[in-house]
Amino acid sequence: KLGRVFTGWVQRSFQSTQAATASQNSCAAADKASSPVPKDCPVCSYNEWDPLEEVIVGRAENACVPPFSVEVKANTYEKYWGFYQKFGGQSFPKDHLKKAISEIEEMCNILKKEGVIVKRPDPIDWSVKYKTPDFESTGLYAAMPRDILLVVGNEIIEAPMAWRARFFEYRAYRQIIKEYFNCGAKWTAAPKPTMADELYDQDYPIRSVEDRHELAAQGKFVTTEFEPCFDAADFIRAGRDIFVQRSQVTNYMGIEWMRRHLAPDYRVHIISFKDPNPMHIDATFNIIGPGLVLSNPDRPCHQIELFKKAGWTVIRPPLPLIPDDHPLWMSSKWLSMNVLMLDEKRVMVDANETSIQKMFEDLGISTIKVNIRHANSLGGGFHCWTCDIRRRGTLQSYFD
Repeated sequence: KLGRVFTGWVQRSFQSTQAATASQNSCAAADKASSPVPKDCPVCSYNEWDPLEEVIVGRAENACVPPFSVEVKANTYEKYWGFYQKFGGQSFPKDHLKKAISEIEEMCNILKKEGVIVKRPDPIDWSVKYKTPDFESTGLYAAMPRDILLVVGNEIIEAPMAWRARFFEYRAYRQIIKEYFNCGAKWTAAPKPTMADELYDQDYPIRSVEDRHELAAQGKFVTTEFEPCFDAADFIRAGRDIFVQRSQVTNYMGIEWMRRHLAPDYRVHIISFKDPNPMHIDATFNIIGPGLVLSNPDRPCHQIELFKKAGWTVIRPPLPLIPDDHPLWMSSKWLSMNVLMLDEKRVMVDANETSIQKMFEDLGISTIKVNIRHANSLGGGFHCWTCDIRRRGTLQSYFD
C-alpha cells in the first residue's frame, strides 16, 4: 500500500576496509589500513538547506533519448510517446541541447560567484549501445546527479537506478567520487539490479492520466519487487529523518535496503502523494529549511499531518508559469518548485518563474534568478541538476 511504513530498525553491520593502493591525488589515502575520516573531508551534508559549499552540477552534453521501453513509457506522458518511438537511441534535438548546455554553464558561473565550489561529471558518449545478459540499451545522460547520488553525512551512496538506459550512468561520476574517497569520504554503491524483464510489469496498463491515478492509488507501479531498485531523487533529507516515496523507479525492496543501511543513525520514512506518475520527490515535496517544506498542491501528501504535528510550516507553491508549448519530454511544469537552497536565506530559482520568486521573497528568502528553461526539458530543475557535496552544518533531529 502507498504510505506503508516498515516497522523496526535493523542495525547496520560495519565491515572494515583496506586501502588497496596509494593515489596520485594530493589528498590520497595511504597504502595501508584506512584511518578515521579526517576532519577536513570534503563530503559532509545532512539536509537541503545548510550553507552550500561544494556541489556537483550535471552535464547536458551528448544527452540521448532513451529507447522506448516499458519503464520509460510508464514515466512519460502520451503526447511524447511518438517522440521516444522516433528518436530513441539518438541525440535530443541539437539546437535545444546547445541552449541547455549554455544555461547550465551560466548556472555554474553564478554558483561560483556565490562562493560555491562546482564539480562536473565526465563527458561520455551516451549513444553507444551496450548489452548485458538480460537486456540491450543505449544510455541517457549525466545531467541529473541528484538522481544517482545521495550524500548522507560524509557518505556518498550510488543509487542502483531503475531505467535500463541509466544502467551505466555512474561511470560519468566515478572519477569525482574516487577523489572524494581518497580525501576520506565513505563510498557505497547499492546492489546493482540485473534489470531483467522480471523487474518490470510488462503489461503495465497505461492508457490515460485516469489510468495512472487509479494504478497509483492501488499501489501499482511499473517496477516490481523482483530485486531492489531506487533512484536517489526519491529521497529527501532532514537531518536524522529521511523521507522517500514508493514510485515508478523506487520499490519497497530498495527502500528497505536504504533503511537497513542507514540504521540506526537515520530514520527512513515512506510518504506518499496523490500523484498519477510518481518519480522523484523534489518537484512534489521539497524541504527548504528547518521546519519548512514546499508541498505541491496538485499532489497532496497523505502524511502531511506528520509534519504539521511536528510544528512544520507547509507551503503551497504558486502555479508554474511555464507555457504549454514548451517541451517537457521528461518532467512536469512543477519543476518551478524544484529549487536549490544555497542556505536558509538564499535560493536559486528559475528567472521566468516570477510567482514563486515573490513567494520566497515574502518568506524573507532572497532569490538568485537563473534561466534554465531549455535544461528543464531534459527532466530537471535546480535540485535535480545538482548534488550538494558539502554543506556547513551538523547532524540534527527536526522531529524529536
